[in-house]
Amino acid sequence: MRLLQLDKAGVITLTEDFIDAVPPYAILSHTWGNDGDEVLFADLTNGQGKQKPGYRKLQFCADRATLDGLNYFWVDTCCIDKKSSAELAEAINSMFHWYQRAAKCYVYLVDVALGETETTNQAFDSWGPSFRESRWYTRGWTLQELLAPSHVEFFSMEGTLLGDKSSLKVQIHEITGIPIDALEGRSPLSYSIIERFKWAEHRRTKRQEDKAYSLLGLFGVHMPLLYGEGFQSAFHRLCETVNRLPKYPPIGE
Repeated sequence: MRLLQLDKAGVITLTEDFIDAVPPYAILSHTWGNDGDEVLFADLTNGQGKQKPGYRKLQFCADRATLDGLNYFWVDTCCIDKKSSAELAEAINSMFHWYQRAAKCYVYLVDVALGETETTNQAFDSWGPSFRESRWYTRGWTLQELLAPSHVEFFSMEGTLLGDKSSLKVQIHEITGIPIDALEGRSPLSYSIIERFKWAEHRRTKRQEDKAYSLLGLFGVHMPLLYGEGFQSAFHRLCETVNRLPKYPPIGE
């Protein structure tokens, strides 16, 4: 697992891969902007990317992790070398576990603004509507990013803390339909297969296969990635993989 850290000059840099002794780290949950806006693996290895709009999210995560006493953090846009199909496959199959063992998960809501006051002392009603309508709730990958970590904190685009998964659980339940006890830490594996699929029913992904691949962790399974196979094929393979697990009844029963 490759992480990010601030070097002595305060520059965000990549670490070498951690195999066994992975240090405590924070992890970022966010929505991708335009492809050219995000800081990628190659940008950091080349010492570039600071001029991209997406660098703001990296800096936010670095600053927040420092405040929380964490020296390392992980951001999907640049910690995975997506040109390596083997590394990408390993990352996607491990993603739920990576979020699960993070010390903190920061949800950065780029479309929730507090305005000039930059404070949450205002009533929830003042920023609640944009919180409820955030694009973050429509994305496939953010489902596992909400459920896997124990500590999930939500931040406005200014980087102001709005609340956490516990304090906002009623609102999150109303937005997503996910049971409150799941938000409180009950394992997704304890819910029926049909119910877990319903949680993802209206979520979207940029690549159609990812609508299936992003659910691997929710079902506790692994499978090869075959980009280009299309959603139907990927979803069929996911169902077959889930059905092979003896502790689950066949889908549809």
